[in-house]
Amino acid sequence: MVKKIWSISLLIAVLFSCAPSDEELFQAGVDRIESGNYNDAIDYFDRAIEKNPDHTAARNAKGVAYFNMEQYDEAIAAFNSSIQIDSTSYKPFFNRGNAYLEKGEFTKAIIDYNYANSLDPQQVDIYYNRGVALLAMEEYEDAILDFDMTLQANQTHAQAYFNKGKAELGNNMPMAALESLNYAVEHDNRNGAAFYLLGVTEMSALGKTEEGCANLKISLSLGYTDAKEWLDEFCGE
Repeated sequence: MVKKIWSISLLIAVLFSCAPSDEELFQAGVDRIESGNYNDAIDYFDRAIEKNPDHTAARNAKGVAYFNMEQYDEAIAAFNSSIQIDSTSYKPFFNRGNAYLEKGEFTKAIIDYNYANSLDPQQVDIYYNRGVALLAMEEYEDAILDFDMTLQANQTHAQAYFNKGKAELGNNMPMAALESLNYAVEHDNRNGAAFYLLGVTEMSALGKTEEGCANLKISLSLGYTDAKEWLDEFCGE
């Protein structure tokens, strides 16, 4: 009988020793995010948080999983819980800003991006995403500054050139916009919207019908159907 009790005790000890740690559960969740299994990832993060309620990275990553499923309110709640425990990391502020950006709550997004930037001004993505939010709010000059900061760090960032061009057009700077849009299509020749804006601006600002029509044709060939109206009216298509 003593031997049997000892065996049961040993079995219980082995089971406890084999239980995954909060870090192992967290890493399993990260692996599930990388493979696109977001619901499974959330389950692992919840288990990690249950073991360690102060695991801010698990709370933040849980928000990322919800974000990837486009469940932005749930994502924001997860980012909030991470921030409440530790407000020294830029990541949950940046991620919460992204969720607000997707929801069209641009002012809230910018507030979060500003705070994330104050915590880590070396993060280039903060400048770019804040620029997108500012552009949506028609704060063109500030958006241009953020896209410039992005391009200082990455001179081949095609979307930064494209959005900078849009901001410059909004700020009545067509010549600067042409330069930015030319860089945009140089670095991404599949961006139909960039070819469209480039063509329209060449025609309206410089009167370059031939060049403008050529870019509009490329835009239409890439599936950007707004180009057809300009082609039909000005290019004899």
